[in-house]
Amino acid sequence: MVRQNSRARPQTLERQPADHLAALASVAREVSHGRTTVVMTWDFAAGRDAVWAMLTDPARLATWAPYSADRNLAHVGRATLRMIGDDENPDVELSSVVLVADPPQLLEHSWGADMLAWQLTVVGASSRLTLHQTLADALMASAIAAGWHLCLGVAASALAGHPVVPVRGMTAMQHGWADLNARYAVALGVPASAIAAS
Repeated sequence: MVRQNSRARPQTLERQPADHLAALASVAREVSHGRTTVVMTWDFAAGRDAVWAMLTDPARLATWAPYSADRNLAHVGRATLRMIGDDENPDVELSSVVLVADPPQLLEHSWGADMLAWQLTVVGASSRLTLHQTLADALMASAIAAGWHLCLGVAASALAGHPVVPVRGMTAMQHGWADLNARYAVALGVPASAIAAS
């Protein structure tokens, strides 16, 4: 389906998952002004305040995300995101700017050359997270979706009181990342992202 609203909405290519893709998150690809945005929706069995803390508190970020931060991201301004490495890859620091912090509903910040917008809405007793990631490299669309799928699954487990080890970097390959990359490519209508193994 192609959605287009000449006033405000960019062109959107969206595919509904088939039965064999039922485990995937809801995703769409938007293209506006030559930039691609991956939109992913994930429901959490937790309130917005708890999910907001997972998105902004450095200690909680480190339990599920590929990065932590040098400060709480709940306030606008400059920050440093620390990409968490492993035994083979050292941590890497990235400058970031929090552009919007409207607790507990909207957080927008840079991540390297990409932009992340996290929107939280209430769905009954649960929370719905909608992530818009505007990509510097459109060829990374399926890789980004696959990576966030694994990370958000870890966050959901933590919020449900069953924390698991975060899935980051090349460890993701051991958790089905290649399959998710291929499946999200189909869902987004793009070629699968190519990632070189280190």
